[in-house]
Amino acid sequence: MKKGYRRLLIIGLCVAIFCVTCDFNTFLSPCQVQAAKKDELKQQNKEDEGKLEDLDDQVNELEGEQEGIDAEIQVLSNEIAEIMASISLLEEEIEAKKAQIEQAKIDLEEAQKVERQQYEAMKVRVKAVYESGKTSFLDILFSASSMQDMLNKADYVERMHEYDKKMFTNYKIARQNVEDLKETLEIEESELEATQEGLEEEQGSVEEARAELQAISADYAIQISKARQQAEVYKQQIKQRNAQIKQIEAEEERKRKEEEERKRKEEEERKKKEEEERKKKEEEAKKNSSNNNNSNNSDNSTASDSAPAKEVSAKSTAGKETVASAKGSAKGKEVANYACGFVGNPYVAGGTSLTKGADCSGFTQSVYKAFGYSLPRNSTSQRSVGREVSYAEAEPGDIICYPGHVAIYIGNGKIVHASSAKTGIKISNALYRDILCVRRVV
Repeated sequence: MKKGYRRLLIIGLCVAIFCVTCDFNTFLSPCQVQAAKKDELKQQNKEDEGKLEDLDDQVNELEGEQEGIDAEIQVLSNEIAEIMASISLLEEEIEAKKAQIEQAKIDLEEAQKVERQQYEAMKVRVKAVYESGKTSFLDILFSASSMQDMLNKADYVERMHEYDKKMFTNYKIARQNVEDLKETLEIEESELEATQEGLEEEQGSVEEARAELQAISADYAIQISKARQQAEVYKQQIKQRNAQIKQIEAEEERKRKEEEERKRKEEEERKKKEEEERKKKEEEAKKNSSNNNNSNNSDNSTASDSAPAKEVSAKSTAGKETVASAKGSAKGKEVANYACGFVGNPYVAGGTSLTKGADCSGFTQSVYKAFGYSLPRNSTSQRSVGREVSYAEAEPGDIICYPGHVAIYIGNGKIVHASSAKTGIKISNALYRDILCVRRVV
């Protein structure tokens, strides 16, 4: 006994553990699981679409900032180009200054050479005077033979002295000018070189700033590329989920059609059973009738048989009066009047005969066929014919669609339809069942 109790306890625990660990979805129907999956996919798409929108804003912002930096880079590039042009001009000026300095050096050497030549000539003259014994101006004067000779010699000495003095002064000035020019050119060259160094330093600074901006721009480009790649990932995810949603919806549509087909077959089977039951009851009624005493006279029999016919005729007339009093198109009223003319005829599952028997969709199909309109055979398909109107707008001739059933509206809240095997074609209240839709064909 204890072993049996223990075994039952263990089995109960296993079942409990299994129930706790199982996914809750296993307890749901396949349709519920599919619907939940579809809702989840749609929610994920909504989230990814929000992220995608944020990424687009981020890319636009980064691109705007990158454009601003690229504009600054262009400005700096222009500055560098201008600096390089200025450096190039300075280099040309420096080269020209160097050429001028070289020429000044040549001119200075030439002046120095002339000065040396002049100096050597003066030494030669002094030496000649010294060697002739005329070492002084007085000696030259006293050596004159006459006054005229003395004057001539004095003039000669004076002119030579002036000439030497002038030549010395001129060469001294020329040499000084050349030296000054050389010094000036060297100063200008130094200044140009200093300016060049400054421009080169400025160029380096600008190029460094441009390199920094180019690095920032490249970083923006990387961020933009990554954002676009992520956006593409989101797009692909959304695309894949949409494909899954489409598959789920297709599966749902297939199951819906299968369910409709199942209900249609159940309805047909139900109607078939009702018809079989009706026929069975009729056969039983015939049997009972054959066993009854046939003592009634022919007048009573005639009166009894004519009563149902009068009742049917009255219902048909009432239906047509309803049509006449309703608002609607002439064609629609014509269809409704025609349909009312078959009130009292039998209901036959699968039938399309207005006199020998029809089911609900067979009845509406045959009525409209008489007016040149081709309707589908079953009630589900007839929900899509013509155009939809609201029940408040319904007019005689419109098709009233119910779950698994159709009827023809005759006005004032009334319909004519092939109701059932028990009641046949009759007039009923339009709101006797929930209405799915109202279709207008004419």
